[in-house]
Amino acid sequence: MTARQKDPQVKIRDYDPRRDRSAVHRIWLETGWLEKGKERAVDLLVGCGRALVAEIGGKAECLVTSAPGIIRYLEEDLPFSGLTCVTTSRIARKQGLAKQLTALTVAAVAAEGALVCGLGMFEQGYYDQFGFGTGGYEHIITFDPSSLCSGEKARVPRRITSADWSMVHASRLDRARGHGSCNFNPPEITRSEMLYTKKGFGLGYCDGPGGKLSHHFWCWVKEVEQGPYQVMWMTFQTREQFLELMDLIRGLGDQVRLVKMREPQGIQLQDLIREPFKQRQVSEKSKFESSMRALAYWQMRICDLPGCLERTHLRGDELRFNLALTDPIEQFLNDSAPWRGLSGDYVINLGSSSGVEKGKDETLPTLQASVGTFTRLWLGVRPATGLAMTGELSGAQDLLQRLDSVFCLPEPKPDWDF
Repeated sequence: MTARQKDPQVKIRDYDPRRDRSAVHRIWLETGWLEKGKERAVDLLVGCGRALVAEIGGKAECLVTSAPGIIRYLEEDLPFSGLTCVTTSRIARKQGLAKQLTALTVAAVAAEGALVCGLGMFEQGYYDQFGFGTGGYEHIITFDPSSLCSGEKARVPRRITSADWSMVHASRLDRARGHGSCNFNPPEITRSEMLYTKKGFGLGYCDGPGGKLSHHFWCWVKEVEQGPYQVMWMTFQTREQFLELMDLIRGLGDQVRLVKMREPQGIQLQDLIREPFKQRQVSEKSKFESSMRALAYWQMRICDLPGCLERTHLRGDELRFNLALTDPIEQFLNDSAPWRGLSGDYVINLGSSSGVEKGKDETLPTLQASVGTFTRLWLGVRPATGLAMTGELSGAQDLLQRLDSVFCLPEPKPDWDF
């Protein structure tokens, strides 16, 4: 039996479009993320922010990218960074390269000022090792558009194409936003998403100041004639604008048999569907099956604990406690990393003005938590008593119940898939 050849040297460095463009396209093709003709969409996404590659034998074989933005916490916008791509070629699997690049990317964006980092996960568990905690459930509803309750006849809309990416991005940034909503700053990220969309099209209205796009939706199409159509995003600022967009979708029902969309924050779409249970029963197991699914597919982590708590303004009584925080990301970062995670002992004060100090106060109760689970608590994904059942969080029952009362927050919804 011959000895194995020594593994080629791995080099981690910044993405260089001149050297790495074709290699990145190959990685995406090998992972099934790229169709021929969509290469420009990949180039735009990679160019939206930070991009790191792991090079083997002179070729990029692993890529991690991120893009800057903001996340809404109650009524404040916090600096945010989203991991937009973590992908590895066929020859580089199980070498730990994605782990190294992911940890280095989180450390870099944290050092640059991102208070929170987020991502869309391929499976639960993998990103927990970098301190990410699972977000709340998103409701994905599929329905026959003709079953929408009759409203007013929609006005003739503007046809939107990928050439309109700049005004579409502005509309996304200006949309009505709630707790947990995210915006990405680079307009190229919207351009990339529109180019990437299969048979994409949009409809909307330019009722904003100076004719700005005020409300619209953008669709991915499986089959043009009958659907399904998937609403990738929808922007609106008022109740009237939302209902007008739903009227447009209802108008597609003359020909399209199924539409799929994520339920907007604070809205129960079932309110707008005639006989929803009947629709599900008669369409069961068909090509155009009406349904409602709940999926938790995004994750977040706090990167700057003092920065997040300084912007945390809660109602109710003040609460003060010790926090023994663990952050697993530190195992992937050496002394040269610009940021080393958040493990440590803290004294937390929550209330209308919140804050944190390093250390421990022996007179106070102690909450033990991983940074991922504490992020879920801070965002309001689940109450402390629930997280103590299934997450990495523990403390005295009285403290948990008081935390339930203090963190009485709206459900966080990023409203921007990434």
